[in-house]
Amino acid sequence: MLLPEDRLANPALVVVDMQNDFVWAGAALEVAEARATILAHRALLAAFRQRDLPVAYTKFITWPAPTLLWEWSPQCRPPTKCCWKGHRRFYPDVGRELDCTEIIEEITPEPGDLVIEKFGYGAFHGTPLAGVLRERGVQSLVITGTVTQICVEETAREAFHHHFKTTLVADAVSSYAPDLHAATLKNFAMKFGWVESSGDVLAHLK
Repeated sequence: MLLPEDRLANPALVVVDMQNDFVWAGAALEVAEARATILAHRALLAAFRQRDLPVAYTKFITWPAPTLLWEWSPQCRPPTKCCWKGHRRFYPDVGRELDCTEIIEEITPEPGDLVIEKFGYGAFHGTPLAGVLRERGVQSLVITGTVTQICVEETAREAFHHHFKTTLVADAVSSYAPDLHAATLKNFAMKFGWVESSGDVLAHLK
């Protein structure tokens, strides 16, 4: 079933944390399933750009000093330094060192795309994202990325409270925990927004 028109009125695509330190083998917080979402991401990005619709990326950045986040993600501590800006890591499946906070090259931002650096799970907290989207006339969001039950969910729930009609793309979000992934999508569809496939979103845009 295609999305009703008003669910995707004046939409923007928000790609959450598709960074080297989450996606690739050997990543500090590897989400292997994220690699399976790259094709869906590329299709969605192409569709939004062809229609001159806004595209926003988020980057998860961790402080190089102790914070509460370190308690729940000890990989952020030295010596691992997960998602430390400027820190480089060797990823075996890529075959070279890359900045661990950069968006993967397969879906790299283009000129005109918005890139939001966030120091927590949600893309709206402490960032200019909501204001920039409003300035661009955005009324609804299509959200993709990783991790489903953490940064994706937090961002999508924040979007609800900022009054954006929000759709999670089921085959373009990913997790290391299938049960939490499924529970997040089910709960979001019950109380916060919509969950659709990339195919349905693309068909609506066409």
